[in-house]
Amino acid sequence: MRIRIDGTRAEVIDALFRLRLHFTVIAASRLYPDRARPAHWRIYLTAAPRRGR
Repeated sequence: MRIRIDGTRAEVIDALFRLRLHFTVIAASRLYPDRARPAHWRIYLTAAPRRGR
């Protein structure tokens, strides 16, 4: 599945760590600045649910 995370840099990093508890991250884009909100960033992930949980 494809997941987009956006928020402040701290929020994006925190969300990424939390998602990795439940999903296997297969690929991640670089961190992109949000043009409309200068303090916000976004990242795109390809992930799969972890097996056996």
